[in-house]
Amino acid sequence: MSKVKFELEIPVHASPALLYQYFATPSGLEEWFADRVNSRGKIITFLWDDSEEEATIVTKKADERIKFKWTESEGDESYFEFRVQVDPLTKDVSLIVTDFADDEESAEEAKMLWENQIDELKHLIGA
Repeated sequence: MSKVKFELEIPVHASPALLYQYFATPSGLEEWFADRVNSRGKIITFLWDDSEEEATIVTKKADERIKFKWTESEGDESYFEFRVQVDPLTKDVSLIVTDFADDEESAEEAKMLWENQIDELKHLIGA
């Protein structure tokens, strides 16, 4: 079954380097994304309450992007990615989240969840 890809672009008033630390380090991710995050090389384990999910870092570019692939979705093309985009003219910074869902309805729910998570991140960094 093919998944539905979606992207969210959220303006964030923070430097790319600061923003990157919150989605590319276990300590940064623990502050807004998961209760606990463990890292063993390219394998990242995310823990929430009684749930545990494992992902692999697929690509990473300092202060710019990091792409994860859930271990459970090895058989498909899905991934989730955090990307920092800086407008060349205005220097405005945006966080672009790319993710996949099973269908359009799930995608809408996932977008709302991501927006809530990003709101928490923005509150955390004072953006």
